[in-house]
Amino acid sequence: MGDRKFLERVFHKLLLNFTWWVNRKDAEGRNVFQGGFLGLDNIGVFDRSAPLPTGGHIEQSDGTSWMAMYCQNMLAIALELAREDPAYEDVASKFWEHFVYIAHAMNNLGDEGIALWDDQDGFYYDALHLPDGGHFFLKVRSMVGLIPLFAVETLDPDLLNRLPGFKRRLEWFIDNRPDLTQNCACMRTPGHTSRRLLSLVDPDRLRRVLRYMLDEEEFLSPYGIRALSRYHLKHPYILTVNGAEHRVDYEPAESSTGLFGGNSNWRGPIWFPVNFLLIESLQKFHFYLGDGYKVECPTGSGRMLSLWEVAGEISRRLMSIFLRGPDERRPVLGGTHIFQTDPHWRDLIPFHEYFHGDSGAGIGASHQTGWTGLIAKLIQQYGA
Repeated sequence: MGDRKFLERVFHKLLLNFTWWVNRKDAEGRNVFQGGFLGLDNIGVFDRSAPLPTGGHIEQSDGTSWMAMYCQNMLAIALELAREDPAYEDVASKFWEHFVYIAHAMNNLGDEGIALWDDQDGFYYDALHLPDGGHFFLKVRSMVGLIPLFAVETLDPDLLNRLPGFKRRLEWFIDNRPDLTQNCACMRTPGHTSRRLLSLVDPDRLRRVLRYMLDEEEFLSPYGIRALSRYHLKHPYILTVNGAEHRVDYEPAESSTGLFGGNSNWRGPIWFPVNFLLIESLQKFHFYLGDGYKVECPTGSGRMLSLWEVAGEISRRLMSIFLRGPDERRPVLGGTHIFQTDPHWRDLIPFHEYFHGDSGAGIGASHQTGWTGLIAKLIQQYGA
């Protein structure tokens, strides 16, 4: 048995934190979030922490998706606590409804009819709103467009049946608010093992996003998923504002410019935390969609895999960062000869902050990077 009392204490602290974010980054109450609070502040064409040179504001695909996932995490904790305390069913309903409102907003921003999904491209983007009321997509293919995949949960039918109050409110909402629930993945139709799906991304959109994510000329590196598509190596995103050029280039290692303090390290490297969350998301989608839902991996290869198998493929690519290849060299150790060959060093594997998008070499800090320890979970699930 887990420590339920600890979980309850954590939940109440998270509830305060969640409320802070809602009040701070969704001041207009539109369920779409702004600001550079995700830690991906240098992934975009503008510095999110500074006033925009255009004026106006950016509606964030990643920030909004992150809060949708936050709702789902809180929902999952509330449902667990409700097993022994029915009072938490009401709280679970609150987070379920908040998730639905966010999902609706991402696909139809109020009366403006502005979505963060671009149906022409089949990808999620940030939207720039100008002071004169105009708006357009910032068409950078980056982790910003993949983070919507994080907001996915499946509900076990046995758990729903044990919580009749929550189930009743869920069914009422689905029956009576189709204007909101139509913008979420189907929650009515049972999937594999009769689970229910709660997701920002429906199966059709998922397939379209994965077409980019699993393309080796875009996001799929031999060593995991890049933070920025390699497409931007030859096709940088350029936006000219007031005579000044703002651009996003694919940079697989450290930043080559002084932009954002020379710390533009979300423009190509491989980061473990977001890779791990993508793997977990694919596994959750698989719990609902089952083995019959297959996608091409890599894109263009003709090789069709289930989402569980895709998660395994990405995991093995991440593992290969640390394993010796046919040349007996470990990608993580890069071109440092002594680390690759000296018997006193060659087996001392550092956990770097992030990894080169093309070579897998460790870059960034090699300390305070406990998240790279997630490799242990991947090895446990998929082996080396």
